[in-house]
Amino acid sequence: MIDTIEVTIDGQKFNYTKDVTLQEIYSEHQQNHKYPILLARVNNRICELSYRLKEDCEVEFLDLTSSEGNRTHVNALTFILLYAVKRLYGKHANVIIQHSIDKGVYFLTTFKLTEEKLDDIKKEMKEIIKNDMPITKLTVDRIEAINYFKEIGDTVKADTMKYNTNSYVSIYRLGNVYNFFYNQMPLSTGQVKDFDLTYLKQNGFVLRFPTVYINDKIPKYKHHESMFQAYTEYKEWAKLMNVATSADLNRVVSSGKINDLIKIDETLQSSRLLDIAKDINSKRDKIKIVLLAGPSSSGKTTTSRKLSMYLESFGLHPVALGMDDYFVNRVDTPKDENGKYDFECLEAVDLKLFDTQVGELLKGEKILVPTFNFTLGEKEFRNDLQLGEDDILIIEGIHALDDRILTNISRDKKYKIYISPLTELNIDNHNRISTSDNRLLRRIVRDNRTRGYTVEHTLSQWDNVRKGEEKWIFPYQDENDATINSASIYEIGVLKTYVEPLLYSVDTTSPYYEDAKRLINFLRTFLPISADCIPEDAIIREFIGGSYFHE
Repeated sequence: MIDTIEVTIDGQKFNYTKDVTLQEIYSEHQQNHKYPILLARVNNRICELSYRLKEDCEVEFLDLTSSEGNRTHVNALTFILLYAVKRLYGKHANVIIQHSIDKGVYFLTTFKLTEEKLDDIKKEMKEIIKNDMPITKLTVDRIEAINYFKEIGDTVKADTMKYNTNSYVSIYRLGNVYNFFYNQMPLSTGQVKDFDLTYLKQNGFVLRFPTVYINDKIPKYKHHESMFQAYTEYKEWAKLMNVATSADLNRVVSSGKINDLIKIDETLQSSRLLDIAKDINSKRDKIKIVLLAGPSSSGKTTTSRKLSMYLESFGLHPVALGMDDYFVNRVDTPKDENGKYDFECLEAVDLKLFDTQVGELLKGEKILVPTFNFTLGEKEFRNDLQLGEDDILIIEGIHALDDRILTNISRDKKYKIYISPLTELNIDNHNRISTSDNRLLRRIVRDNRTRGYTVEHTLSQWDNVRKGEEKWIFPYQDENDATINSASIYEIGVLKTYVEPLLYSVDTTSPYYEDAKRLINFLRTFLPISADCIPEDAIIREFIGGSYFHE
């Protein structure tokens, strides 16, 4: 008798032969997906399609509209890109991943790039995808892998593997090219049809693809110059410090010089914020409002308070005004598509009152400002406020850069600041560190420390947080006078010591187990860094504790 197992897919039950692979059955369910199936969730565990089913289970197939599938889609495109470059320009030609930009990833080439060459690369990638070449996973001895990457000249990847303590590692083969990636891969190149390449400069271009937020088509590339320049500035500084990858940071840690790097980094952070304060002060005759916005866990509170101190040193008197105190009363709060209160939409703010009162303050009038009572869900008016000649409003909030607020006040009276931890480190030349993951690690630590939230609670909220950012923050990131990169070059090693034990608390039965496991695997590429040398005014203190501004 042939052993069979019962597999539940999309609420339906199917009988398959025991040891059947996901590859053998996924095509039967492709019609339920707009994009090619890339992975599967088997009893809550993310599996590649080569995985064999050995027992009764529940299977959810994933395409690029899932976060897991999207990471796989980008991984495969990166591998195809690398393979195409080597086929066209030789085995020593390479692409080096830099950072995200406009729902894409910015790359540099090790050779001079022209628009014509980029067109050739795009055509070659399409040919590789059309030929549906297999992407094969291999398990090899770690030392053997290190020696291989040294032999082909990829010393960055070899150095990164030095800090991996596993006896064996998984690498992937495409044609005659072998590479190491931190996320899963699809079975073949034919499963990742959607992409585009956009030329930017002599040796730089953007790889673009559908995302979980824009999954109908790839929109026309929109360049964000202020963000691009902020990334470039910090990347160049990281090169000066000889710290461009996780292996570089680990080298500094293992050599006992991490405290020096921390001090240099924090001095640089303070210097750049002081430059912004100087710029505001130079325009003090006009600027009356500083508006600061950024995504979750960017360090907005520390930055605004530290900026206020610098402004005070120039004789200005910063006055904080919170947009959260201008929420409409709970009974008037809009609801989302699920019938829950939507506190992040612009309509959740009493814009009429906010605009009117800020306008009155700038005229020198005394007003009665609201304080929002979150327990009662109502505004309470108790405190007077009036601005003096040297007073300047500091307004921090999710909608602070939205051009639909304060329309009654001329633009030259406003100074807009966008803040985000634009992580300058990468793991190696082909594996980047996501800014979103950096913020998520910060949030997990802070939520647990200040509110007692579990990792699962924070992870359960993260998708909604990200959706709100995509809708209410990122579209206005170019509406600024200054961009602040709040990432510290050393911080992931510090966060590791706080967040790693918390991640291990997530049980294998949890729907967020795979998220926790992915972050644990990512953190394994970093050596732990002590927080002892971090100053009290550092942004990272807002999350790990010990902040001058929060304790």
